[in-house]
Amino acid sequence: MDSENRDRIETRLRYANDLGLGPFYLNRSSTQTQSFGAAAQASKVAQAPNVAPAPNASTVSAPSEERPEKTPEKRNAPSISASALPVPVAAISNRSASVVSAPAKPASASTSFMPLPSGLSLFDERIEGDSLGLIREAIGDNCTRCKLHKGRTKLVFGVGNPKAELVFVGEGPGRDEDLQGEPFVGRAGKLLTQMIEAMGLRREDVYICNVVKCRPPENRLPEKDEIITCSPFLMRQLAVIQPKVICCLGSCSAQTLLQTTQGISRFRGEWFDFRGSKLIATYHPAYLLRNPNAKGEVWKDLQKVMAVLGLQPKRK
Repeated sequence: MDSENRDRIETRLRYANDLGLGPFYLNRSSTQTQSFGAAAQASKVAQAPNVAPAPNASTVSAPSEERPEKTPEKRNAPSISASALPVPVAAISNRSASVVSAPAKPASASTSFMPLPSGLSLFDERIEGDSLGLIREAIGDNCTRCKLHKGRTKLVFGVGNPKAELVFVGEGPGRDEDLQGEPFVGRAGKLLTQMIEAMGLRREDVYICNVVKCRPPENRLPEKDEIITCSPFLMRQLAVIQPKVICCLGSCSAQTLLQTTQGISRFRGEWFDFRGSKLIATYHPAYLLRNPNAKGEVWKDLQKVMAVLGLQPKRK
């Protein structure tokens, strides 16, 4: 490896280590993990010559050696780090767009991070010349990358304005979406349409997509391996659209983009920075069908979105 690439890698590793993201990199390929980890450790020691190295400073343990024995995974929740939750960057009131900074929370050393798939990293760059058409073509019509393809009728890519300022991200297609090949067209979809219209917009003005493109059996939440496989396409969609606001509908999409296992009630209605966009999470329309009393809370969240986008509610 030439010196320029080595310096570049060591700089990124030091940056990740300062953020407490060491395990993130240790989850990559085993061969690169040990060599990169050793280089970062050696560089850190070199910067602090007055500090005596630990007895095993030259050896970086694999993630499996640092974590306790695995416990059975919950079937319906992606295993994503809670401490990786980004800090809210602004608290925006219903009447004004005043910004209040929030202090950052240090990541815990014992945190286990969700391993991101090949081609998606903390430092990923936008694909030059990428487009929604190229992403759809890359997925293909007969995708078999994960087990969800076995029960799929139609792949559900996304729909709406490719230059939308507002993108809604759900969890995965349901029965109606699987049959029609379009997201949010069932009962929950009709409620989402009403929410969009109440904001003074039309479905054609926004973009709507999901974390996974194929329907999970019995409408269950997508599982960790399915999210890891399919979410890079979602990341590309968001990078191409570059919306001003991303609204996550439900825990699954919020946990995937924010990389946390915290329940949505812990951060619903808060603002986060996400790759140049403002991100907010609210309850999924399907949840509102079961719990109509929560509609008021969702409307408060949507009003915050409207304040950022300069929208006026639809007059009756």
